[in-house]
Amino acid sequence: MAASRTWRALVSARKQRKRRIEDRVRMLERRVDHIEAMLEGLQDSVHRESVRLGDQIDELQKSTEPSRLRRALSKDARDRGL
Repeated sequence: MAASRTWRALVSARKQRKRRIEDRVRMLERRVDHIEAMLEGLQDSVHRESVRLGDQIDELQKSTEPSRLRRALSKDARDRGL
């Protein structure tokens, strides 16, 4: 009788340990899913900002081309009556 109780106790302890491990794995999987979602959001944000800054740099480069500067200065001089 004592041997069968000991055996049942061992089997029960193993099952509990296995359940705890499975629970921990599920918890870690949820955390990884959450982190992946946050990382994707960060990547999207960085990409949008990169595109925005790229467009801004392109516009600044265009506005400082000599021909555009010359036209802008000429228009400004006319507007001021110089």
